[in-house]
Amino acid sequence: MAFLKNYLSSLTIIIGIIIGGLVGYLLGPEGISLSLFGHNWQFTSASFKPIGQIFLNMMFVTIVPLVFFSITSSITKTNQTARLKKILFSALFVFVGTATVMGIISYFGFLWYEPVKGFNLQELMELSGKALEVRAVSLSDMFVRTLTAGDFLDLFRRNNLLALIIFSIFLGISIVLVGDKAKPIAALLESGMEVVLKLVKIIMYAAPVGLGCYFADIVGELGPRIVGAYAQVLLLYIILTIVAFFGLNTIYAWLAAGKAGVKAFWSTALTPALTAIATTSSAACIPVNLIATKQMNVPNDIAETVIPLGANTHKDGSVMGGVFKILFLLTLLGISFDTPMMFLAVILVALLVGIVIGAIPSGGMTAEVLICTLFGVPVEYVGIILVISIIIDIPATLLNSTGNNVCAMLITRMVEGKNWILKKGA
Repeated sequence: MAFLKNYLSSLTIIIGIIIGGLVGYLLGPEGISLSLFGHNWQFTSASFKPIGQIFLNMMFVTIVPLVFFSITSSITKTNQTARLKKILFSALFVFVGTATVMGIISYFGFLWYEPVKGFNLQELMELSGKALEVRAVSLSDMFVRTLTAGDFLDLFRRNNLLALIIFSIFLGISIVLVGDKAKPIAALLESGMEVVLKLVKIIMYAAPVGLGCYFADIVGELGPRIVGAYAQVLLLYIILTIVAFFGLNTIYAWLAAGKAGVKAFWSTALTPALTAIATTSSAACIPVNLIATKQMNVPNDIAETVIPLGANTHKDGSVMGGVFKILFLLTLLGISFDTPMMFLAVILVALLVGIVIGAIPSGGMTAEVLICTLFGVPVEYVGIILVISIIIDIPATLLNSTGNNVCAMLITRMVEGKNWILKKGA
């Protein structure tokens, strides 16, 4: 009974996703035709997309207020600029460190498995199609679009989340510096955070049906794409995802708080993992990640700062995808990458793709164009590596999202000290 009480919501989500995946796989993009009420109805895996999209949209509309309230209220509650600096610098260190580890593992994993060996470049060009209307974007434009918004109201759009995070951090700092006169605003922000979290809890009651329908559409759509070299890439990606998800997350949790940290992480990992798998959206996982990190006894100010920030700038799964895209393309073109300088170049570009480019609003093929540009490859090959982005989306989101939770634990270890997990009510 205790097990059912603790895991009932996760179990129902699992059942919903499994049923949705099976239905999507069986129907596929072709589906079946049924005659009802004198009409012929075509039911395909895409028929379930509207229901899933409604649930996902309900989650998306909570993301902007959740990010805004969580970051600003966490900073105002911290009320210590020195602690805030420590949190942010610790986050930078942990994010870059874990992403680098992922990049190195991906590089040598690709060298070991050789997923593209024996496949023809021209065949893949015909399968993926050449990229249309590809526009090279300068690095300066990328950073401007990533870090800022052109208008105040544009901050509160989901595709400008990183700009909103930066604005929220400075707003929180300003409230702290003003002091007592700003207490009413601080109280309002804290109340807003509680209200939005309650709203998320209400929406999550529909998760089994919503995520199941959305997953049915994803499985039906991806089936025909996974062929040949792409199937090998996906297989390698899944193998390394399993290693990273179970292995690296356990190691990081142990480094953060020993056996208690490992237990705390895995006791709360199921719902965030299932949400990531079903939605393929790091942003959609922010609410459930916040709840999970607080259940792990991560202090509120750290959780409410690190999780939204990590969802936009810490993407270990995208770093692995960046490495795969680069090496996939270089292998097909016969360009050697087994030298120390090429190793460093691949890792650095993958970090740029995973940490920075992934957060660019409406980025589209920006990461793929950047890879081609930096390695001197014609942009007409963007279509080849764009297919990789599509087929690895599910496992990549799993690593992107759940990695933020264990990073929050590592950051808490750096800020709070060795026995942070024992501090009740932190």
